[in-house]
Amino acid sequence: MSRREVKLLLGGKPSGLRHPSRALRGLASLTLTVEALVLLLSIQPIRVTQDGISMPQLLVVVVGVGAAVLLTGALRWPWGWWAVGGLQVALIATGFLHWTFSVIGIVFGLVWLYVLYVRRRVLL
Repeated sequence: MSRREVKLLLGGKPSGLRHPSRALRGLASLTLTVEALVLLLSIQPIRVTQDGISMPQLLVVVVGVGAAVLLTGALRWPWGWWAVGGLQVALIATGFLHWTFSVIGIVFGLVWLYVLYVRRRVLL
């Protein structure tokens, strides 16, 4: 018996979604899209708080946006879900370039933990 069948036998309710895995990929893709947008918008506060944006900071923004966009397609595979967590850790690690990157990494890391929690609850 699968975990889902055991849960249903014990009185649990199914998610009610016709295709729960597709719905969760949509939620995760939306989260990554918003993260890419926030990273792009972080250029202006960095420019204002400093005398401009340095090349390494701009590189972090461009690579982060590119990784977030590419990872939306990788969510079909189990490693894609782990790679998004790696993106959050990488953003936190680049906080030495500017504190904004750490804040974005922490906030979206917490959002990602919630997405994983929802995924675990729905796909039981």
